[in-house]
Amino acid sequence: MKKTTYLAAAAVALAIGAAGYFALGQRETAPDVSYVLLDGTRQNFSDLKGQVVLVNFWATSCVTCVKEMPQMVQTYQKYRDRGLDFVAVAMSYDPPAYVDNFAKTRQLPFKVAIDNTGEIARRFGDVKLTPTTYLLNKRGEVVKRYVGEPDFAALHQLVEQLLAET
Repeated sequence: MKKTTYLAAAAVALAIGAAGYFALGQRETAPDVSYVLLDGTRQNFSDLKGQVVLVNFWATSCVTCVKEMPQMVQTYQKYRDRGLDFVAVAMSYDPPAYVDNFAKTRQLPFKVAIDNTGEIARRFGDVKLTPTTYLLNKRGEVVKRYVGEPDFAALHQLVEQLLAET
């Protein structure tokens, strides 16, 4: 009986290991969804392929979002000349006037989109919690998803690695 239990446990461990190995090799592609920026221009996430991209879902009423925004700005400014793009997606419940005021008063240097229908959040895995940030590689694949404020030192290391990829 013990031998059967050990064999079953070994088979389960092997199956879990194999699933993990194959899962690591496959990444989810970011959704091909369009968005409207504060200036009224329409863009699409597929247009950002070839660049490393941070997609940050946030709200003006989110304390953590407001707290992390200066570091998001610093991250963008540090890497934008090397190919980092950034889209800050305001949640559907955030009044557009608040988003516009926030972006202007804090001089946000990156793209700010308003997800007025909630479609962008739905297509990115039904984002409900803010902040939620996705890091995309140059192929438009989701490399990392952060719920809450990221560890910015680790985020910068990962951005460096992705920017170095060809």
